[in-house]
Amino acid sequence: MKLMDCHTHTQFSVDSEADIGLCIKRAAELGLAAYAITDHCECNAWHGEEHYTAEEKKLRESFDYAADFENSVSAVTAMKEKYAGKLNLLCGVELGQILHDIEAAKLVNADSRVDFIIGSVHQVMGEQDFYFIDYEKLTMDDIYDLLERYFREVYDLSRTDLFDVVGHITYCLRYMKQRHGIEADISRYDDIIAETFRNLASNGKGIEINTSGLRQGFGDTFPNLKYVKLFRDMGGEIVTVGSDSHTVEDIAANAADGISIARAAGFARLAYFKKRKPYFIDIK
Repeated sequence: MKLMDCHTHTQFSVDSEADIGLCIKRAAELGLAAYAITDHCECNAWHGEEHYTAEEKKLRESFDYAADFENSVSAVTAMKEKYAGKLNLLCGVELGQILHDIEAAKLVNADSRVDFIIGSVHQVMGEQDFYFIDYEKLTMDDIYDLLERYFREVYDLSRTDLFDVVGHITYCLRYMKQRHGIEADISRYDDIIAETFRNLASNGKGIEINTSGLRQGFGDTFPNLKYVKLFRDMGGEIVTVGSDSHTVEDIAANAADGISIARAAGFARLAYFKKRKPYFIDIK
């Protein structure tokens, strides 16, 4: 089957400088079956910095994601017209911390220009983004407490209708392992993860296989085969594959590996979203 990439970032994400025109040109050259631009929009920093208290500001690095969202969606919408008939270009968003500002999330969900929403949890309530946490200062008990709160927040997210797929479900493990070699056993949370997957399946939602960990030193996808298979066992039918690229060069990176994991987990097709509805491509 043709490759697809349903999780990518461009110049309109705070942590990317990838030129949107070059990204789209690269996706077209690769002949992707579907290419979604999903720039960051963190609900807990939707407003300008002046909106938040001093304590809230300590937990955020950037603000005014409402402007980032509008800039990204406007640019992608214009590019969709330019590339009509040449590329299956999708206007998406990676919507972080939905539960921290549901009203902001509802505004994004109401925007008819958006094809696809990834619901991600980059930080749990009252904590910094997992990227910024100093794990050397935490005991393993502290880490497991943090992970439990993370999986409970993802569970609560799974009970809402404010996204299409949950992004990189095991994102919480990335930096503690890559930077500090901390290997946390998340099997203790398998019951709540299974309940999360059951909710997603029953609500017609999906998960993504995020391949970024294969090229960034983590050594596996987010989530790995075990949890993709668990989602299937819980009745899941919708799975997307995304590189989480922040550069032009990483678009569709390891997409074939993501497809192989989906196949090994028992999936016969992959999904992409257009106008918030899933479309499927058979895995061959």
